[in-house]
Amino acid sequence: MGIAASPVLNPTAETPGGVGKKLTADALSRRSRQRRQMQGMIGASYVVDAIILLVYAHAGTTSATIGPAFAICGLLSVTGYVALSEAGITERFRDHYLVVPQSIVSMIIMLAFTYIAPEVGAMFLCTLFVVFAFSSLRATPWQTAVVWTAMALGLAGLFLLTDKPISLPHQTYLERFVTMTVFILTIGRCMFIGIFSSAMRDSLYKSGLALKEANKRIEELAELDDLTGSFNRRRIMRFLDDEIARAQRVDAPCSIALIDLDWFKRINDTYGHPIGDEVLRTFAITVFANIRAVDRFGRYGGEEFLLLLPDTPRETAARMLDRLREIIADLDWSAFSPGMRVTVSAGVASLNPNETADSFLARADSALYKAKAQGRDRIASA
Repeated sequence: MGIAASPVLNPTAETPGGVGKKLTADALSRRSRQRRQMQGMIGASYVVDAIILLVYAHAGTTSATIGPAFAICGLLSVTGYVALSEAGITERFRDHYLVVPQSIVSMIIMLAFTYIAPEVGAMFLCTLFVVFAFSSLRATPWQTAVVWTAMALGLAGLFLLTDKPISLPHQTYLERFVTMTVFILTIGRCMFIGIFSSAMRDSLYKSGLALKEANKRIEELAELDDLTGSFNRRRIMRFLDDEIARAQRVDAPCSIALIDLDWFKRINDTYGHPIGDEVLRTFAITVFANIRAVDRFGRYGGEEFLLLLPDTPRETAARMLDRLREIIADLDWSAFSPGMRVTVSAGVASLNPNETADSFLARADSALYKAKAQGRDRIASA
């Protein structure tokens, strides 16, 4: 069976991009290995068909030379393609499987032997059907149209321009047995095409899911602060814009808090930047462990963080922040360095009607400044 199909072991392994796109040595080696596997299957199929022809010859249906001649023609086409593949010539083409050339060569072989040995022509026509079905798995719509046109013209020439009596051998018991085997193998090959097509779809579906997950992970990483794992400024500001729009649309309360680590520059200068980084990470982890699932927490800049509290009035937000302040102050910071103490100050603001994000943040920032002016380690409301 001369066929041109996708890689057997990994139908989605091909690297797209076509001519002119550089591939790694591993990718080129994998593609070459897939082509060898495919050609090995094609060669084995030719050999199996040749054996069937020899059995037909034993039954007296056809000449004993037809089987070997068919095998030689098929294996020569396989050898030629493998030689092109190993020389790297096939890599010069967008379709490195050469679907159209391989399919047309296979059809020429099938039609030629149908003409030469019409007494077993039904076998070659069955194989021709499998050739077209298998090649269509890999072919583009344009390639499929070309192969179909070539096959239609070949069949028209065979049936309309010749008077060869194309037969389905079934006179003797052995002929009937061999013809049955031909149909069984043809149906088996068609079932393999269906299984292969299903595996291809499943593989593509799983690859699509994996790609979605990878893209989602990339998007998440692009939205997170590398040091603390909180949202970066760009993402937390988008959350703020979205929540302001939602709160104003449904007339719901919304509060924010700008949180600042007190005397953080002094921590860096006294204990070093690695300790300062650990302080920021520990602070962020503590906040995450003590806020609600609907809340959003992001790094606003340096040691300043923004906490977004949907559906939360100002008094409730102030109590939440004061509790958070106490939790942070009570942590055993001496684990990083003896005598270390870390506190936070925060400015809380609640959204006013028709307020913009800029004025909302400005009021929270003003409240934070007030908390610092009053001695730090405290919460102030706008």
